[in-house]
Amino acid sequence: MQHCGIGGIGAVTGYGWGRESFWNGLVSGEVAASPVERHGPGRDRTAWVAKVPEGGEEADGPSRFAKAMRAAAREAIVDAEERGWRPGRRVGLLHAAVLGDLPSWNDFYGRRGGDVPVRDYLALMPSTPVSMLMQEFGFHGPAMNVSATCASGNAGLLTAKAWLDAGVVDDVVFVATDVSSTPETVLHFERLGVAVTDTEPRQACRPFQEGSRGFVMGEASVGMVLSSGGTGHYARVLGGAMSHDAHHVTSVDPDAAELRRCFTEALADAGADPSRVRYLNAHGPGTRQCDRAESGVFDELFPAEARLYSVKPLVGHCMGAASAVEVAAAALGYDRGIIPAPQPVAEGHPRLLDGPTPQADGLTLKSSLGLGGHNSAVVLAPADR
Repeated sequence: MQHCGIGGIGAVTGYGWGRESFWNGLVSGEVAASPVERHGPGRDRTAWVAKVPEGGEEADGPSRFAKAMRAAAREAIVDAEERGWRPGRRVGLLHAAVLGDLPSWNDFYGRRGGDVPVRDYLALMPSTPVSMLMQEFGFHGPAMNVSATCASGNAGLLTAKAWLDAGVVDDVVFVATDVSSTPETVLHFERLGVAVTDTEPRQACRPFQEGSRGFVMGEASVGMVLSSGGTGHYARVLGGAMSHDAHHVTSVDPDAAELRRCFTEALADAGADPSRVRYLNAHGPGTRQCDRAESGVFDELFPAEARLYSVKPLVGHCMGAASAVEVAAAALGYDRGIIPAPQPVAEGHPRLLDGPTPQADGLTLKSSLGLGGHNSAVVLAPADR
């Protein structure tokens, strides 16, 4: 088993197009969401959503989905090359996506009545942006999509590491994309009682704090280059695990048995004792059941000096791209010596980080809990470990 390094990062988020916009937004404590107009039965009002703004290259496709996916991947590849990466013969591509290019599908069935040129129809396929990116860079390893609801980012990272461990590839470009915050999607997450749209994000989403009402929805595409060799890495992925509650279509199993097993198996896979964990970069959506489950397992397993945080109050809950966004925040934090944690606004867990904090030595466990019972955990370490 090999430890794989994160050697390049690209990001398109509600903060804008580019890795530095993402990082600067996080460390400044600025929220990525803003009030946006939405229309339709029962939703003629503004809603706080961290949407990816218009932008990108026209040649990358007709939609924000394709443009964001290819921009994030391209930025990660260029970044990795500038940090010393040289692609191997077999570069694979993994794309984490859940709902896909919803705005374009809405347009296809609604405004255009399903009658479009073949080229436009092919652009709707989740495989098309993947294939176009492989063609752009001349990569010849395996290429596929990964989907595990909100745990998709962790699932993609663990799949990439499995490919590297098995010798299937020399390197992996991993991308996670979600631009699904259409008015219809936001409405249904409101109906589920987990999304909040009527107030500023830090007041609505208070992970591990009193008065939290849920999360503000967000969008993002994040790219990373993963390899088992080379230098110039931001951080290393030591291992990880996934499990499933098999309990309920939306709710977390209250005894958290499978989440606990996921954490312990992730540490075993990484060859790491719980005493080495310094941070839990939590799923932390600000919902009562998720926060209770994660903080409970955190308190059971990790030492007194360990701390926890969630960046969702700032960047929003980016659904299929959520854990990739949050891994990128942790990896950039290792590289730059700062954990970009948001500042709490209410009484909360005694080990919750209080705003941006100097990075201490130790491991980070990044957890993500996906809708329907998906549990995932990835163990991250500084690049020199």
